[in-house]
Amino acid sequence: MTEPSALAFRRVAVAAGPYHTVLYLDVPSDVAFVGAAVELISDACHTGVLSRRRVRFNLRTALAEALSNAMLYGNGADAAKLVRVRVELGTHLVRIHVADEGAGFDEAAVPDPTTPERLEREDGRGLFVMRHLVDQVTFNVRGNAVCLILKAD
Repeated sequence: MTEPSALAFRRVAVAAGPYHTVLYLDVPSDVAFVGAAVELISDACHTGVLSRRRVRFNLRTALAEALSNAMLYGNGADAAKLVRVRVELGTHLVRIHVADEGAGFDEAAVPDPTTPERLEREDGRGLFVMRHLVDQVTFNVRGNAVCLILKAD
């Protein structure tokens, strides 16, 4: 198995459209890779579009949550399965797509973690956290891919 430090992007320069660079990263479904993947992606997002604070906290926290969910829930912690990440760097926003190989889920079925009966639980807050840290969170129809959008400050 690859070591977390061996993660590397496939970088594509884009000639036209809202994005100037697209980065691709395949990550094994092992939570030991989350930190290295978050570091690699957050370093690439220091392009001046987002403030350093938003990259350091908002992007890193939301991305770690998205990657962990994809690995643990989507791919069932099967290290043979990959989490595919696409980072689109634009002049006014950063868009990060995180997709797993799982069957997906229905986001509407995720319980609200702020209800009284769920306040004491230690799980079930990932989607809530992501929605409060980035400008937009969307899922594909199947429910196995999330898109995180952070707009320019």
